[in-house]
Amino acid sequence: MAQEAEQKKEAAATTKTTTKQQPPKKPAPKKSPEDVELEMEAKRLRALEAKAVAEATATADAAFTPSPSLLNASSATVLLKQVDGPSLKDYEGKESIYVGRSVPVTAGGALAVPIQVTTPGSVVEYAVENKQYDIGFGITAEREEGVTVVKEPGRSQASTAPITGKFLVGSVPCLLRFKFENDYSWFREKVISYKVTVTPPSRDTLSAGRRRRAKACLTAVGEDLKSAQKRLTGASVQKSEVESELEALERQLEQKKKSMAVVVAEEKWLKERVSLRKEQQRLLNDRLIEGWADEKPEQQQQSSTSSSSIKANGK
Repeated sequence: MAQEAEQKKEAAATTKTTTKQQPPKKPAPKKSPEDVELEMEAKRLRALEAKAVAEATATADAAFTPSPSLLNASSATVLLKQVDGPSLKDYEGKESIYVGRSVPVTAGGALAVPIQVTTPGSVVEYAVENKQYDIGFGITAEREEGVTVVKEPGRSQASTAPITGKFLVGSVPCLLRFKFENDYSWFREKVISYKVTVTPPSRDTLSAGRRRRAKACLTAVGEDLKSAQKRLTGASVQKSEVESELEALERQLEQKKKSMAVVVAEEKWLKERVSLRKEQQRLLNDRLIEGWADEKPEQQQQSSTSSSSIKANGK
């Protein structure tokens, strides 16, 4: 018992000693009303920005239209892959950052920075700086349906303040091209720096986007189904008409074949008849010109025979 009491005293003494060694916590500096107001304003702006992004994402998802290649694909799962987006099983939603520092753009030349975006609802933020002079700058988004101009190309002064911007990529796959043009300057090389951040949506936003895209896609598929069914009805009617015409033509062809056989037989008979009649004409004309052999005098026949013999001996 005495030992236990002693150990407790030692432990208590140790605790007190440890407590004394810890430095006292400094009180947090009191924020001025201006700082508090700035923080509240920044928080309000972030909330407004998040709301704007959410609304833009919802609008883009609701307006989702499958591309012609997706609608014309023979497999049904190709369309579903586009609607589903990335798998949520291992989805982390990490942002991707693309940085270029002191990148030269030759005089009279240009530079294009391609960035592929594969997650719908991603927010793209960029900042561009130029050490001296101005630089031509523009952004395009390339999809299967065509090319969308995100930022009109134009000469911008980025040496005093960076060019910044933010936009939403609603439908994917999408190839962004950040274009830097210096073709108007034949003597000065420009040196630029850029930073592009692609922030994919949260898991919840992506899940909600799937459902919006599925509803929009269901509408598009339903409209295409009605159009296809209407065209199918017309094609079936046209097929029946063509089949009837084809049967009529086949009957006509069979009749023509029979007529052809008759004509060929008649042509053969007529050729033989013409040949016969020509031979008869020749023989009759000979008789009329030279006479009949049995009507000639016997002396002429003998003379004719003798002449024939002399000619034979002379040979």
